[in-house]
Amino acid sequence: MAESSGADMLFPAPGAKADLEAGDRLTPRFGPDGTITCVTVDADTGVVLMVGHMNAESLARTIESGEGWYWSRSRGELWHKGATSGNVQKVEELRVDCDQDAVVMTVRVEGHGATCHTGQVSCFYRSIPLGQSPRGGQSVMLANEGGERRFDPAAVYGKD
Repeated sequence: MAESSGADMLFPAPGAKADLEAGDRLTPRFGPDGTITCVTVDADTGVVLMVGHMNAESLARTIESGEGWYWSRSRGELWHKGATSGNVQKVEELRVDCDQDAVVMTVRVEGHGATCHTGQVSCFYRSIPLGQSPRGGQSVMLANEGGERRFDPAAVYGKD
């Protein structure tokens, strides 16, 4: 479960459906793990850069600082995007969906202009060509659409 360190007190509890859908107050509906999904999009190109998760604390820090903060489910900790790599996400717009259980964040990326830890601009640098079949043990092939890496992950993170 995403730790909140009292962060659950940052936002009011979601109210009635009508309040969620038509109200003028942010009352995020965090899931059982304490997070909501965040789709992050490039402000200039509209390309989906990444999908992450936010707990109450990371959502609050994002709103307060204007920079992308997430909850790392794999590390179990708050994560300021770009703190290590320099690829800080400067938020241009933050939107919540109709039932307030997901957000879309539009950003400009500083540093190398890359979001993915692999050095790619977007975490979605591979496409899945349609018409293939995974049935019968066949591999579904991926097509690399990401172009050249913007940075060497080993140089930035000190590991492969």
